[in-house]
Amino acid sequence: MTQANPAGRTMFMRNVYNMSRQTRREFLRTVGSAAVSAGTLSILPGCGGTGQMMGAQRKRPNVILVMTDDQGWGDVRSHGNDKIDTPVMDRLASDGARFDRFFVSPVCAPTRASLLTGRYHLRTGTHGVTRGYENMRSEEVTIAEALRQAGYVTACFGKWHNGAHYPYHPNGQGFDEFLGFCCGHWNNYFDTTLEHNGQPIKTKGYITDVLTDAAIQFIEKNKDRPFFCYVPYNAPHSPFQVPDRYFDKYKKRGLDDKLACVYGMCENIDDNLGRILKCLDELKLSDGTIVLFLTDNGPNSDRYNGEMKGRKGSVNEGGVRVPLFIRWPGHIKRGANITQITAHIDIFATIIELCGAAMPKTLPQDGVSLVPLLKGETAGWPDRMIFTFRSPRRQTQKVPGSVRTQRWRAVKTGKRWELYDMSSDPGQKNNVVKKYPKVVKKLSAAYEAMTEDVTKAGFDALPIPIGYSHWPVVTLPGHEAFLEPPSKKGISYRGRAGWANDWVTNWTSTEAYPWWEVEVVRAGRFEVTLMYVCSEENVGAKVRVEIGGKSLEGVVSRAHNPDPIPSPDRVRRGEVYEKIWAPLTLGAIKLKKGRTKLTVRALEIPGDRAFDLKAVRLRRVD
Repeated sequence: MTQANPAGRTMFMRNVYNMSRQTRREFLRTVGSAAVSAGTLSILPGCGGTGQMMGAQRKRPNVILVMTDDQGWGDVRSHGNDKIDTPVMDRLASDGARFDRFFVSPVCAPTRASLLTGRYHLRTGTHGVTRGYENMRSEEVTIAEALRQAGYVTACFGKWHNGAHYPYHPNGQGFDEFLGFCCGHWNNYFDTTLEHNGQPIKTKGYITDVLTDAAIQFIEKNKDRPFFCYVPYNAPHSPFQVPDRYFDKYKKRGLDDKLACVYGMCENIDDNLGRILKCLDELKLSDGTIVLFLTDNGPNSDRYNGEMKGRKGSVNEGGVRVPLFIRWPGHIKRGANITQITAHIDIFATIIELCGAAMPKTLPQDGVSLVPLLKGETAGWPDRMIFTFRSPRRQTQKVPGSVRTQRWRAVKTGKRWELYDMSSDPGQKNNVVKKYPKVVKKLSAAYEAMTEDVTKAGFDALPIPIGYSHWPVVTLPGHEAFLEPPSKKGISYRGRAGWANDWVTNWTSTEAYPWWEVEVVRAGRFEVTLMYVCSEENVGAKVRVEIGGKSLEGVVSRAHNPDPIPSPDRVRRGEVYEKIWAPLTLGAIKLKKGRTKLTVRALEIPGDRAFDLKAVRLRRVD
């Protein structure tokens, strides 16, 4: 299988990619993990990306991509914040390149989709953060898939947030190993249960420490082969929980509870980033490892952010400008400060070129390689446009957002446009829309054209796949259910918006029901189990599950109504609390292949309401 020349290798990898998705995965899982990853198909990395063949004794550079959740641009000491300590992040920036104007999306899942694919998130199907709107279509080619084709072993440790169901799951999008969670946030950060390659696993300790432990174990295990280690930490996203020593330190600085917790969470991340870098030093891998650090959107509270306008959720500068530091000793100049505008869509192409890998066949890319900027080749670098889109709520028209050039930021607010000269007014205090009508016309026209282009595929709900032989248990979570009637009369989510980890409650009408869009990819028999909570006075509710023209019925005959699991929150959370749920198995049902709906109906409600429904689980039994 060893290729005689780079051109042959390129054709070989192209043939691999052109296999069906399932065939390709099986091929790379067997042949790829043995021969490809052994280095026989490797190319000597170089910033020019041309490369040359090499023996198994040398390998491509490793890649560690660290991203934090809701840490703003201002949550780094070297960005002018003397209230926080982040010495490792500061050193990482000074040891490599700091990107001064780096932009992402306003919220979590969209940034992740763009980061992983090099494409604007609306192209990928990701158009929100819950209800399944965060799902990324399975035909998208991720950086993990691209690097795995180039011989890398791949892993993800942390928050995924681009689809909880295979093949949208990390293990279906190029990652050999996954430890973490797939939804938008987690309920508890201490001694929690995470997912490891589709299976629940109980962990001990603070979640950021646990994820770092796993990343270090992965690095140690794969020190002799090229690896891609993606570490999307979930801190400092709420709920606000952090070990005492971090919280107490910032409380002594006079900060309120929320800010003390946020800064404590950031410093804990900094310490764990230091552990990863120390591991590289001890294994003598530092010179052969590219380390990237960024965050996924602006800060999740009103705090220091360089006097920029906006925070998380905003399409203004403060909502989308974040840190990006890249270090590769001996290849990236120490202390480089790159002022050209760049974005998350550029990371895919940049990593591919830095690793000396051939760009795989992907859907059309929006990003560009930043390698010329890393090499100091700024002459001729274009004054590009970078687009920002807010959640379109499943619409392809009137999508709010903004467009950034090196000088300007044009912001769409409703039907109106605002314009800011970012070179003289970085805080966006003066709207100069009337002074520069030609600029507004040009940027707004470009934005509307791009919006039309990136929404061409629409935002139809991606069905939850059921029936993959290697994924025998599928959970339909309550927060991904659609509720009928849409007015939610007689039924609702527990939280105000049905965010991650939520459930179905206030079920008072037999006319109301939750449903999920599903697709049976392979026919078979499936055991159906409801995860529920029910008070003593509401025992006796009769329930029916309908799917594919078949149905199963049962009765909630046992009360189960535990208190929420205690949570060490520093401030009151806006999310739901975690509970222990009871199973009600209704039996097994034979399903045909095809797309359909799964509906849960309360046929009889003897009390004032039916049970609360956390999830429906389907387990393949044939």
